[in-house]
Amino acid sequence: MGELGEKFRGFMNNRWLVFVAAMWIQSCAGIGYLFGSISPVIKSSLNYNQRQVARLGVAKDLGDSVGFLAGSLCEVLPLWGALLVGALQNFVGYGWVWLVVTGRSPVLPLWAMCILIFIGTNGETYFNTAALVSCVQNFPKSRGPVVGILKGFAGLGGAILTQIYAMIHSPDHANLIFMVAVGPAMVTVALMFIVRPVKGHRQVRASDGFSFSFVYSVCILLAAYLMGVMLVEDLVDMSPKIITIFTIVLLVLLVVPIVIPLSQSFFSDPRAPLEEALLSESQKQEAGKSQQETHEVIFSEVEEEKPKDMDLLPALERQKRIAHLQAKLFQAAAEGAVRVKRRRGPHRGEDFTLMQALIKADFWLIFFSLLLGSGSGLTVIDNLGQMSQSLGYNNTHIFVSMISIWNFLGRIGGGYFSEIIVRDHAYPRPIAMAVAQLIMAVGHVFFAMGWPGAMYVGTLLIGLGYGAHWAIVPAAASELFGLKKFGALYNFLTLANPAGSLVFSGLIASSIYDYEAEKQANAHHHNPTQSSFSSFSSWLMLDEPLKCDGSICFFLTSMIMSGLCLIAVVLSMILVYRTKIVYANLYGKPRT
Repeated sequence: MGELGEKFRGFMNNRWLVFVAAMWIQSCAGIGYLFGSISPVIKSSLNYNQRQVARLGVAKDLGDSVGFLAGSLCEVLPLWGALLVGALQNFVGYGWVWLVVTGRSPVLPLWAMCILIFIGTNGETYFNTAALVSCVQNFPKSRGPVVGILKGFAGLGGAILTQIYAMIHSPDHANLIFMVAVGPAMVTVALMFIVRPVKGHRQVRASDGFSFSFVYSVCILLAAYLMGVMLVEDLVDMSPKIITIFTIVLLVLLVVPIVIPLSQSFFSDPRAPLEEALLSESQKQEAGKSQQETHEVIFSEVEEEKPKDMDLLPALERQKRIAHLQAKLFQAAAEGAVRVKRRRGPHRGEDFTLMQALIKADFWLIFFSLLLGSGSGLTVIDNLGQMSQSLGYNNTHIFVSMISIWNFLGRIGGGYFSEIIVRDHAYPRPIAMAVAQLIMAVGHVFFAMGWPGAMYVGTLLIGLGYGAHWAIVPAAASELFGLKKFGALYNFLTLANPAGSLVFSGLIASSIYDYEAEKQANAHHHNPTQSSFSSFSSWLMLDEPLKCDGSICFFLTSMIMSGLCLIAVVLSMILVYRTKIVYANLYGKPRT
């Protein structure tokens, strides 16, 4: 009985259990991607027009990305407290929206509905921050795969919740809002005490490679299964029993990764005591070295005196030479020959506060590259319905589901391939971000041209590229600016998403679409003398928006987005050039 209790305690403190629980929470954290499914219900129930719905969409994007409070609370509260706050926000925000839509609560003005949507969606930031902070700390040497998988499940959350709602088979579509309010809150409350940094061994183990490969296999199988189910349900009229079976299989696939911590805790052979002792001793030595490196005095003269090619040496050789140079400077300082100064602020790869990071060029290169890349991708996601309609597609929901799945695979693949780049070649992780932005630039061109099948190819490329950003950027930020204040740093970087959405979607895309729609309407009614002032007045009066047909509707917008992605590639490559030495020191293998 005592041995079983010990194994159970080991299971509860297993970092892979934390990772799997974080995956489950993240699979409920994609409620923002369901806005395209719940907005028609809000629109019809409250008599909104398209521009009013668009304002709710901006509130949703802001709520999904403004995570200052989440990042701050994760540093003050235990992570279960932050998760509880997020669950309450999610429940109250979308729960109140459901009460208004179903007539159980008085109708609120548009600004109040925007606040409710903001509060409900902002709960996601607590889920994201708690999951990433805990798992990145538990797996400090595997940040790429961990971030990619967690962010991937967040991107796939919309498709998962949609399939669960299809099983419920409710004729009242307002119940989808109720499920969005209750489902994520219930899952988070059930798992909030598991998701936390755990004590014990956090370095790479021999079994980690197999475990990550197993999780990647489950992720690919999950994406392929959802894609197949989505196509079958779209093409064939399925009975409720078949849909229920499909959903049960989906839930089983979500549960399968739990076998990793179960096998490690209950079925693997315990480590030999001698091996544990040796491992513990080596860890202590590592900790002692890092502590010594953290607190050692760094002289400004070292940076000035060392040869330029010293940074290119292996880490051990470089440390020896710097130590030798410092010893000389100590002696010279004692004799009064040089003036010794302490270094001001941390260097790349050490722990930064948010304020220290905000004065670094590298941080702003990441931010603006993310703004241009992910902002252009979010413009496509927010306008995917109108884009598919303008090209003659009626089944717009299939593209919404497809971009959710490609987004998921982009996050998984971005984490995996960026880890290969840094782990095997010691090359800066932002090079993977530049590749993703180049892929997105090509995807925008497909949307602009409107060729046959362009929606499918464009959705594939934009989904993959947009998703890759959210696996690469958090991992790169943690490598360059440390883990201590990672929550605050990550949530500041996510501000790039609503900023890009506001400028690219709210101003550029909508203005060009309305201009082209008015041109087509004027040509159709043979009334070319209509003044632009009257059109602007009708826009202020929130009249029903006109519809635009043809590739011309988003041609200019897509070409602008493609150009912005190319600018993002340039910014990412500048960051690659600036951080080559950092990554060589972090991941470079000493020469034998």
